[in-house]
Amino acid sequence: MSIPPSRRDRLREETVAHIQEVARRQLVEHGSAGISLRAIARELGMTAPGLYRYYPSLDELVTALIVDCYAEVTAQMERERDALPPEDLPSRLLAVSRAFRHWSVEHPAEFGLIFGAPVPGFARPPEGPVEEAGARFGQVFRDVFVQLWLHRPFTAPHPDELDPRLPAELLRIPGGSLGPGELYVFVACWVRLYGAVAMEVFGQLKWAVEEGEALFETELRQLSRMLAMADEYRPPR
Repeated sequence: MSIPPSRRDRLREETVAHIQEVARRQLVEHGSAGISLRAIARELGMTAPGLYRYYPSLDELVTALIVDCYAEVTAQMERERDALPPEDLPSRLLAVSRAFRHWSVEHPAEFGLIFGAPVPGFARPPEGPVEEAGARFGQVFRDVFVQLWLHRPFTAPHPDELDPRLPAELLRIPGGSLGPGELYVFVACWVRLYGAVAMEVFGQLKWAVEEGEALFETELRQLSRMLAMADEYRPPR
């Protein structure tokens, strides 16, 4: 039987949650540059030194926010995936792709924090919680993609057709039995989906189209052809 947290531990968890809640509101209202430890301390009725006991630096708070946002979008993708039968891999791939877009367009400030403009002065560490959270996020799309390949192989370029610098780079991606050609298709699919979402979120599509979802769905339809699942493509409900 696990030991319940002490009152002190519960109070600390509540304070941490309040700090992150205020910081996220600052992010949404003022952008990443608007996150301020001193402003958070004022709103919560704390002294700056008191806040530093929980987050000694702005970098640590930003790291916690990024990890939290990654966890949120990952959970949304997993919920949509798990609502479908495990054997229906085309529908699962479409579902996680759409879940990524839906979360992103509904949370543009959070999307910008984890995928776009960082907080001024923040240096994203190459290892640690942010890298681990990003890996868990990427694994959702990658795992469905790998399963699709294993059960329904699609056409992929031969390694000789790739730029000679690419195969060794691609093989560093965790992909199980995927070779360089299949990994290239994986990266190409992700670049197209992420690119469409990022341009929509950052308002860079309006010169061409107003309906970002229409462009995204067209990309999904094209990628379905690339992955030999065109007959399984279904528009969103």
